[in-house]
Amino acid sequence: MSEIGAAEPWAVRETGVPDDDRLRQRESVFALANGHIGLRGNLDEPEICGMPGTYLNSLFEERDLSYPEEGYAFPKRTETIVDAPNAKPITLTVGGERFDVRTGTVTRHERVLDLRRGTLVREVEWVSPNGVRLSLRTERLVSFTRPSIAAIRYVARADAPLRAESDLRVNEEPPEQRDDPRASEIIPRPFESVSHDRDALVHHTRRSKITVAVAATHVGADGTATSEPDLLRWTAEGHGELRFDKIVAYRWGGDEDVRAAALQERDAAAEAGFDVLADEQCRHLEAFWADADVEIDGDPEVQQAVRFGLFHVLQAGALSVPGPVPAKGLTGNGYDGHTLWDTEIYVLPVLTYTHPEYAERALRWRHHTLGHARDRARELGLSGAAFAWRTISGPECSGYWPAGTAGLHVNADIAGAVLRYHAATGDETFMREAGRELIDETARLWVSVSHLDADGVAHIVGVTGPDEYSALMDDNVYTNLMAQQNLRAAALDEHSLEIADRIAIPYDERHDVHDQSAGFTRLEEWNFPGDRFPLMLHHPYLNLYRRQVVKQADLVLAMLMRGDVFTPEQKRRNFDYYEARTVRDSSLSAPVQAVLAAETGYLSLAHAYLAEAALLDLRGDGESGGDGLHIAACAGAWMALVMGFGGLRDCGGRLSFAPRLAPGLSRLRFRVRWRRARLTVTVTPGEVTYTARGDAVTFDHEGTEVTVADGDTATFPLAPVEDRPAPPSPRPPAPR
Repeated sequence: MSEIGAAEPWAVRETGVPDDDRLRQRESVFALANGHIGLRGNLDEPEICGMPGTYLNSLFEERDLSYPEEGYAFPKRTETIVDAPNAKPITLTVGGERFDVRTGTVTRHERVLDLRRGTLVREVEWVSPNGVRLSLRTERLVSFTRPSIAAIRYVARADAPLRAESDLRVNEEPPEQRDDPRASEIIPRPFESVSHDRDALVHHTRRSKITVAVAATHVGADGTATSEPDLLRWTAEGHGELRFDKIVAYRWGGDEDVRAAALQERDAAAEAGFDVLADEQCRHLEAFWADADVEIDGDPEVQQAVRFGLFHVLQAGALSVPGPVPAKGLTGNGYDGHTLWDTEIYVLPVLTYTHPEYAERALRWRHHTLGHARDRARELGLSGAAFAWRTISGPECSGYWPAGTAGLHVNADIAGAVLRYHAATGDETFMREAGRELIDETARLWVSVSHLDADGVAHIVGVTGPDEYSALMDDNVYTNLMAQQNLRAAALDEHSLEIADRIAIPYDERHDVHDQSAGFTRLEEWNFPGDRFPLMLHHPYLNLYRRQVVKQADLVLAMLMRGDVFTPEQKRRNFDYYEARTVRDSSLSAPVQAVLAAETGYLSLAHAYLAEAALLDLRGDGESGGDGLHIAACAGAWMALVMGFGGLRDCGGRLSFAPRLAPGLSRLRFRVRWRRARLTVTVTPGEVTYTARGDAVTFDHEGTEVTVADGDTATFPLAPVEDRPAPPSPRPPAPR
């Protein structure tokens, strides 16, 4: 049985062999990716595998959607991520016996994900059933500097004959599908062979007709290669030691000769060699951490976890070309590999303020799919663009109307991400080429779905906000406020600005809180004690939709994204009210609740929610993260620290800070990029220090404008903030 060891600041260490119950989760934790290609953290030998998982960004197969009863504008097809050719399997025979950690005796088994080197190292000491001792060390990387390249260094030592069979496998047997609506549909044998030889395999998907080439070579040992349509196998033998580097290149899609391109990439990487690839990887990560690192004293578990999360955010978002950031990154096939609104609201803020070039690529991908969004709007009888709730290449892939088509807020989420990126970078080229069109086309949708009533109040009705337990509601506050921001930024005409100025913001005078949506506070209360979570797997949606139960932060998220329209007292009352009704059946909830808990004085509660978000995948068991990591929660740990305890806000395109720390935390340090400046913020219980590099940077500290020049430092005392007792909750954060 394996265990994740004590928290290390720059590594995740597993000791022991993962058992069947944890295998899939650990494969997600130890996944390597670069936003272009992704390899799940499978063991080298293929017999022990929860889910094989090699993924290429935007490689998918199409499948039909069927409905018990058809409806107009229901999507007819969807897209599902598929397993690309798998280059990880290496089968080792020692003295005539196959190496298998389930047989013989394992005296040592350790895997280390190195967050500064970007590698996964495995070390094994094994005694075969016949008493032969084996020492095995493998090192795996997916290159950030050569987007098409993955590499494995394999070193086996034994006082016996050694034989390695190193494979490329296509159309592997898929794992059994989980009984969970969030799990991926399984498509058996998605590929047809185009060509095969001893250098490369070329296939295309049967329906989507995406061509994929994978080329491999082995350096350091002599061997022979054979090929079949779905298998390329390289075999080498030795005695005492068998050592080689496996270099693999993937190319897919487009009009180019993908086989020739893959071979060229492979040969260039092989000529450079594994050591050079590893050195490039280390230098790339050194530059990443220089801007992205968050340091926290007083909680070593969260320190490790936030770096783990940031590493996986990088792996999901470091795209070589404009492309989507899937909800699971390239660590698993959950949600069919789809991109959702999580990207713009959770992932892109991290990238915008640390590595904006990655955020730009993701936004350019949204612009690339604008044609599909316009088509969808026309299909729905609307103006402008209606961006997909779930997609890989752009078309709507969700057939679930209440939480899919009705989740129109994705339009405003995209517009908000554009505005944030522009404010932080001042990138006028992007705005001219893509950003302005995204803002205008998303705003046109709001004009066509809103109406002015007899009193001149603007309404957006029949929509679903972030809380998917409240569907097809009227005047969802989050949606309306984000649409208002979108409309004002577009300023299409006087009518659009009138809608923005007159948008309904429901408020319940009786409870003295904002309604999440019109009439929400009049719904029946839910008797939570004893309920099993997530509720959606134990109760019909009919029961959820008509009660005051919140799946994930909705009105609370509105207070984060549009905090400028709420008073401090309103934020506190709203937080208390919705905290008592939010069950956090989504990983998107805890980060947002952490931020607002910190702002409203619930500092220990904010720390607990920070830990929940940060440790969700890293410390989870069983199916937690088994079909891929929760990339939004990985980003959410950064949000909880930087926006929560660091107090970063960007309302109206203006940078501001209002720091405070939870009891037990003695220091927080993070970096923010703003235009051509790099600002380091260091928070201790008694003061905050701002240090600038590059251009001077102007921001608000606790409501007062501050300018810090290049190389200068500004320090301010922090007034103590009382740690308020946590309000009631139907599902308190789990103690650690």
